[in-house]
Amino acid sequence: MSGSPIDDTDRRLIRATQAGLPLVPRPYHTIAEAVGIAPEEAMARLTAMLEAGLVRRIGAVPNHTALGLTFNAMSVWDVADEALPGLGPRVGALDFVSHCYHRPRRPPAWPYNLFAMVHGRSRAEVTEKVGAIGRLLGGDCRDSDVLLSRRTLKKTGLRLAD
Repeated sequence: MSGSPIDDTDRRLIRATQAGLPLVPRPYHTIAEAVGIAPEEAMARLTAMLEAGLVRRIGAVPNHTALGLTFNAMSVWDVADEALPGLGPRVGALDFVSHCYHRPRRPPAWPYNLFAMVHGRSRAEVTEKVGAIGRLLGGDCRDSDVLLSRRTLKKTGLRLAD
């Protein structure tokens, strides 16, 4: 990937994958055919974009609602700054946490610096999962809150402008 970060073929490849991989046995072959390149080239280009940091990840993005997980909550935590590098990855590794972020605080109104999205089939299930995060954070957490979702407004990733 010399020269510019991405070329026209990379752009076509990104556009072909930005809505998700096709649900077929050989998705990279289907994408490569749509882009007009060999499957090996498609995989090599995507790997190069991952290694260069131009693409963060390639993976499944489940629709939680379609899976029956209709209760969603963003839990927010005020974690001691010195503990965050050790605790944040542990929260993010929990199998029920779909997104985990370190964000800047906005005092005095917003003291939270760790965000973790959880999903469940009931409010009680989400509450239990948030409680598990709290137990993991222990005394390094000074405060927390839970923001329950009311509805899904967007279920897509970043898109290249045409």
